[in-house]
Amino acid sequence: MANVNLRDVRKVYNQTQVIHGVNVDIDDGEFVVLVGPSGCGKSTLLRMIAGLEEISDGQVHIGSRVVNDMSPKDRDIAMVFQSYALYPHMTVAQNMGFSLQLGGATKADIRVKVEKAAQTLNLEPLLERYPRQLSGGQRQRVAMGRAIVRNPQVFLFDEPLSNLDAKLRVTMRGEIKALHQRLASTMIYVTHDQIEAMTMADKIVVMRDGFVEQVGSPLALYDRPANHFVAGFIGSPGMNFLTGRYSQGAVRTGDLALPVSEPPASANEGRQVIYGIRPENLAIVEEGGLPLVVEVIEPTGAETHVVGHMAGQRITGVFRERVMTRPGDILRVAVDLGKVHLFDHQTEQRIN
Repeated sequence: MANVNLRDVRKVYNQTQVIHGVNVDIDDGEFVVLVGPSGCGKSTLLRMIAGLEEISDGQVHIGSRVVNDMSPKDRDIAMVFQSYALYPHMTVAQNMGFSLQLGGATKADIRVKVEKAAQTLNLEPLLERYPRQLSGGQRQRVAMGRAIVRNPQVFLFDEPLSNLDAKLRVTMRGEIKALHQRLASTMIYVTHDQIEAMTMADKIVVMRDGFVEQVGSPLALYDRPANHFVAGFIGSPGMNFLTGRYSQGAVRTGDLALPVSEPPASANEGRQVIYGIRPENLAIVEEGGLPLVVEVIEPTGAETHVVGHMAGQRITGVFRERVMTRPGDILRVAVDLGKVHLFDHQTEQRIN
């Protein structure tokens, strides 16, 4: 196990900079998720840590070593890819032990390490099968086992669940998190799925266009997003945003006055702001509140999602109760004032 530190790391392709001075500290034994939309640079950054992409500038530290000029095999890392990349002519046991065989390990040593990894991943009944005889989830566990037997300082995962169906993704999320708890190893995991990030990570690094937007624990990012982008990206359904002007202790949009708990110090009178409220922080009320014109009702069983418009802007509410309403109806909703987020309209940075 080892800590990983990125110091002003940059990547340039043909004079185009795609990673812009990233600084991130990953503690020994921490599970860190790099998350962001497609093209944000998260996989490129992971490949730079692995040594599969050249570092244009800055430093990557693994433990006490600067690894910029080290080959991937010398960095003491193991990587699990989106594609399983298993050898079809080898059994599960042979696939898992192949890297050890290349490294000159004895057959006895390979057998012990493979059996231990198989026990950790519940693969013991499958060791003599071939990849074609396995399900997608089983193949991904074999790919993870191939990494575990090497006992690396750092595990790297590059969107390992993308090829699985929705139900299996949920199962594998739990298995990878449980694996981290058993091994207590440093793990860096790349995904575009913020639900994966929220449920698995000790720390999340949110990226956009090669920049790090915010670093923090899942609940810290959820409760206090640093800017409009992070607020919209973290959470499902996403945060509601209404544009208006701060005036007389409220944000005014159209004929509505959107309430805030207290005036933020930097919200000058007349300042244009973005008012954010998460769907689950709305509540249906009999009187008062704000008018939500219903457009779509989406019952999920445990919750009801109501999509509609408020002051001409699209908004979603998530309610635990069964909502008996139809498109075109008006629901009165109250805002949890302690959960209101305000962002500057121009800079999109948080101001409360």
